[in-house]
Amino acid sequence: MCRRVVLRRVLPPLLLPLLAALTGCGAIDRGDPRVRDDEPLVIACAASNRSVMEAIMADYAAETGGRVVAQYGPSQALLAGLEVVRAADLYLPADDRFMSIARERGLVAADYPLAEMRPLIAVPRGNPRGIDALDDLLDPGLRLAIANPDAAAIGAVVRAALDPVGRWRPLAERAAVVTTTVTEAATAVKLGSVDAAIVYDALLHDFDNLEGVRVPEFADVVSLVGVAVVEPADPRGEAAAGSARSARAHRFARFCAARDRGLARYREHGFTPLPGDAWDPDPEVVLYAGSMLRPALERTVAEFEAREGVSVTRVYNGCGILVAQMRAGRVPDAYFACDTEFMTQVGDLFPESRVVSQNELVILVAKGNPLGVGSLADLTKPGLRVGIGHEKQCAMGWLTQRTFTEAGLRSELMENVVVQTPTGDMLVNQMRSGSLDAAVVYLSNAAGSGDVLDAVRIDGLSCSIANQPYGVATGSTHRRLAMRLLAAIETAESREIFEAEGFRWLGDGVGVGTTR
Repeated sequence: MCRRVVLRRVLPPLLLPLLAALTGCGAIDRGDPRVRDDEPLVIACAASNRSVMEAIMADYAAETGGRVVAQYGPSQALLAGLEVVRAADLYLPADDRFMSIARERGLVAADYPLAEMRPLIAVPRGNPRGIDALDDLLDPGLRLAIANPDAAAIGAVVRAALDPVGRWRPLAERAAVVTTTVTEAATAVKLGSVDAAIVYDALLHDFDNLEGVRVPEFADVVSLVGVAVVEPADPRGEAAAGSARSARAHRFARFCAARDRGLARYREHGFTPLPGDAWDPDPEVVLYAGSMLRPALERTVAEFEAREGVSVTRVYNGCGILVAQMRAGRVPDAYFACDTEFMTQVGDLFPESRVVSQNELVILVAKGNPLGVGSLADLTKPGLRVGIGHEKQCAMGWLTQRTFTEAGLRSELMENVVVQTPTGDMLVNQMRSGSLDAAVVYLSNAAGSGDVLDAVRIDGLSCSIANQPYGVATGSTHRRLAMRLLAAIETAESREIFEAEGFRWLGDGVGVGTTR
């Protein structure tokens, strides 16, 4: 019968900053507005990523002068520490399930995917016990080390994979050593304390005297590694002094996730890196968006720039004009169209897109509706001055023509159209000045003019509805960053702005073309 041993330290280094924070002995609360921006960033990093993170931090310091220090430990313990005190700027667990918990608890603002790891059995080089199957770990006399599933990611993912098929408990009961981290489990094999341990494949990069045995039970078990920026404990602190620090944290996260910087190091250290952008210390994302989206987007985009320390060049115009520019070769990183039709027209450039919001056409009239306009048919009254969007220049104009056709009134209505513009805002301005009696615009165009204008709904016509998709160009050099902008647009805070501007929210990932 193997004697069960639990490796412990008198005081794990992981707990030192946490204890210092709790006792007021020097740990820094990153939500404190008094924190100076020249202090090093702190990353709470899973022990399995220690070697690669040390290399990345050294690269970052050499290239940018930016200082980052790390707290290493089990993913769960690091997560628990963040819940007690935000003593780190970034969090890097060894598996996405811990990242998901952090997101659900509001501990992290955003995360950057980095790499994959897979479990295997670590044995001394040469595999003296001849281990080639999971059941070999149950052999009498074999000493096995496993990482605590309630603390370390490797233990959690292996338990999740084996427990449903009844394979976890026999291993757990046979384990001679239960460690706090996966690195300690591998070290136990290196020192000869055990004959085998279940570890991540990437960890073998740091242990020349060990080799790995892959078994079918772990073939589909993957841990996704990512780094996230920690939310400040006090949002007021973020507003007062934290935005610059947040931008620094995002900058380091981008460095980690750059295919020619951090991800190259991940590949060298035995991980399977995920796709990433090329490193750019001051990236600029070019966003094309339909003009009617501007009121709903501006605040979110500006906050995104400040928070992440990047630039977003916005080009607002009628979608017909934007499509023509793209066809002429001026392709942005991202395109937010007023309607799916105008995304379809450049589907070869943006094969994957997501519908975020919905808008509808309305008839704009003077306050109190003095001319008694209640439907499209009323716009055919003799002498009425009607304004609409230009069919070739904007989605609104194209949609208006389809709506007129569906109503069976196109020729009659067009007789009263005195102006066609590339944007709805132009029509609103002409309505406010009194040069038009009515205009067909998006509901969102009318949102800020309720003091002098009324909106009349167009009922019963399916063509009067427009869906707004967001896509990232296949040729963009900032694909990941452009997708992060979409993530910002899809937040609850952004949704409130969209709805206040007259949009209906559809930010549940409805796909256009190839879906996510």
